[in-house]
Amino acid sequence: MAILVVALAAWAASLSFNSESESAQSWGGDQYEREYSVSIGPDNAKVSLVEFFDPACEACRAFYPFVKEILARHPDDVRLILRYAAFHEGSDTVIRMLEIARKQGVFMPVLEALLKDQAAWASHHNPNIDKAWELAEKAGLNVIEARGLLNSERLDSILAQEMEDIVALKVRQTPTFFVNKKPLNKFGPQQLYDLVQEEIAK
Repeated sequence: MAILVVALAAWAASLSFNSESESAQSWGGDQYEREYSVSIGPDNAKVSLVEFFDPACEACRAFYPFVKEILARHPDDVRLILRYAAFHEGSDTVIRMLEIARKQGVFMPVLEALLKDQAAWASHHNPNIDKAWELAEKAGLNVIEARGLLNSERLDSILAQEMEDIVALKVRQTPTFFVNKKPLNKFGPQQLYDLVQEEIAK
């Protein structure tokens, strides 16, 4: 697991954030992965594991250790693509935070802080977004810069594209997984790992 943490830290530091002038462009890629999508793992990995997740989703938090374990066991064979699904109240703001954290090179620390203390901010009916900001700042987010970028056209465009792909792929809950574009029909950590292994073995 220590190897994975080092790898993720190196990956986060290398993430690129396209300029604001690109906000009006049509996003490349497909419904499973867009050109802006968060990607963890080698580009030539045999398996692409797509996860549509909501940072306020309790099941997403519960699955996170299992997903990390899959990456740790198969660092050369599995690439994780994270897609945003703002299904809960307040999640759209937190997703914007995460994208700005990516720009600042602190995506993973901020994501993990928000998941670890999810219960402190992610009430489904009354989310405490101020607490989410506090957690993100402690994890390294430059909050002053982030607040200035929060309502940018680029982030509006990303969220709109995510929702368009959610509708096209009939994503109705989080987390939703696709393994090499195959849906996980039987939901559960072991079922996810079994499908990943099946695709690696091909």
